[in-house]
Amino acid sequence: MNKVILMGRLTRDPEVRYSQGNSQTIVARFSIAVDRRFKREGEPDADFFNCTCFGKQAEFVERYLHKGVKVVLSGRIQNDNYTNKDGQMVYSVRVMVDEIEFAESKNAAGGNGGNVGGGSAPASFGAGDGFMNIPDGIDEELPFNN
Repeated sequence: MNKVILMGRLTRDPEVRYSQGNSQTIVARFSIAVDRRFKREGEPDADFFNCTCFGKQAEFVERYLHKGVKVVLSGRIQNDNYTNKDGQMVYSVRVMVDEIEFAESKNAAGGNGGNVGGGSAPASFGAGDGFMNIPDGIDEELPFNN
């Protein structure tokens, strides 16, 4: 079984591309920093994971995620090995994302510099109740509306 669940913050804005050909597919690549639970002196406080997703998940990433946003995701680990220009083998892994969602509210993200939706999200929070007010007629634009 190859299954991974991670929670962390995007380290940079996602890179989004569209594949060529008759059936274009959207591809989103990003990295997340995952805090280590136990920290030893002289060791890093976090681990960094390169992630890739396709289709609806990539559309969600493109539209709503940016540097600093905290997410939880699940997927699988895949080898991303290659031979560099000097002929040496470079070993790395990539997380192929199956599911991704927000891991904190917009209010919590605001304290960490994370503005969910990058300032262009159509939804806004109500008067201190912690719930989003979704305008009428926006159902077609929400990524989770099937």
